[in-house]
Amino acid sequence: MPGHFRKPPPAGNRLPPPRPGAGRMHRLSSLLRGVPAARMGRSAAMAAAAAGSGGGRRAVVAQLLLVVLQLAGSCGAGTTAALPVVINTWAFRKATETAWRVLQLGGSELDAVEKGCGQCEIDQCDGSVGYGGSPDESGETTLDAMIMDGNTMEVGAVADLRRVKNAIGVARKVIEHTKHTLLVGESASLFAVRMGFPYEDLTTPKSLSMYSKWLNQSCQPNYWKNVVPDSSKSCGPYKRLEKAICEKWTISLRNVHNHDTIGMVVIGGNGTVASGTSTNGGVHKIPGRVGDSPIAGAGSYADSTAGGAAATGDGDIMMRFLPSYQAVEYMRMGMDPTVACQKVISRIQKYVPEFFGAVICANTTGSYDMA
Repeated sequence: MPGHFRKPPPAGNRLPPPRPGAGRMHRLSSLLRGVPAARMGRSAAMAAAAAGSGGGRRAVVAQLLLVVLQLAGSCGAGTTAALPVVINTWAFRKATETAWRVLQLGGSELDAVEKGCGQCEIDQCDGSVGYGGSPDESGETTLDAMIMDGNTMEVGAVADLRRVKNAIGVARKVIEHTKHTLLVGESASLFAVRMGFPYEDLTTPKSLSMYSKWLNQSCQPNYWKNVVPDSSKSCGPYKRLEKAICEKWTISLRNVHNHDTIGMVVIGGNGTVASGTSTNGGVHKIPGRVGDSPIAGAGSYADSTAGGAAATGDGDIMMRFLPSYQAVEYMRMGMDPTVACQKVISRIQKYVPEFFGAVICANTTGSYDMA
C-alpha cells in the first residue's frame, strides 16, 4: 500500500501465522496485483469463491477478488481487526484507495463510499461500471447505483439512469434532498439535472462496437424466453409464445468480465458503517431491466449495530434472496463474517445449484471475509 496511507507496523504488531492455505492465497493475490507478498502488510486482496466447486471454476475464482484497506493492527478474515476498514468487490484497487483517502482526510463513511464508487464510474472499471459499457439491446448504456447510511438506515438509489455519468452521486442526493429511496428512468435523470448534474452521452465507440457485434451475431446471447421468433436463433421484435415452457434456472451467458458491480463497505474508526454499489448492468439486457445493485438488501446493506455486506454477480438471481441484508442479519446474530457469507451463498445454491456470484461481509470490529 502506498506509504502516504500508513507506515509499516512494528514487528510486534505483525500478522499472526497464516491459517492453512493462507500462504497460497496471499501469494495468489500478490501475483494478481503485481505486489510483492512481503510488502502487502495490512492491505490485502483476497480470492473469493464463486458458487459451486470443481476445477472448472478455478479460473473464475482466481479473478473474483476482494480488495481491502485496513489500518495497522491485527487483521484478516475471520479475526478481530483494527478500524477503519474499506472493502470492495473485485480488483478495483484505485476505488478502494480513493475511499481510504477520504477517510484519512476526515471525510465521513458515506463520503468515502460515494467517492470510492464514483472513482470506478470515472475509470469505467472493467467496462461493467460507469459510462461506455454494457449497452442494452437498443444500444443504450444506463446506470444503477445505491448508497446506504448504517446509522440512520437511509438509502438513496437510482436505476435505469440515462445520460448522467455520476450515478452514485445522484443516489446520494436522493438521501439528502428527497423523502424517497429509489428513483428510476427518465424521471431519475430529470432529478439529477435539477441537482446540478450535467447531461452527458454515455455511449462510446467501444459500446457502439459491442452493440454492432451483438446484432451481427443474431442478438446472441440475450435474456428472452418463451417468445417468437426463437430468441436463441434470431433478433426480435419478439412476441409471447402462446404456450409457455417451464425452464429451470440456468447460469446466465456472461463471462467473468460482465460481473456488473462494484460493491463497497466502509467501516469508520467508531464503527459507523456505510455501503454502496454502482453498475451499468448486464450486457444486452432488455431495456428497463434493473438488477440487484440499486436494491437495498440485495446489492448492499449497512447497519452500524452489526456490519455491512455487498453482493456481485448474476443480479437477476441474487436479488431474489436479499443476500446483503441476510448476511448482515447473520452477523447481528453473532456469526463471524466468514460464516455469514458462506450461509448466504449456500442458501442461494440450494435453489440454484450453479450460479455466478459472491458476497463480501464485514462486521463492526473490522473483521471481514467473502464467499
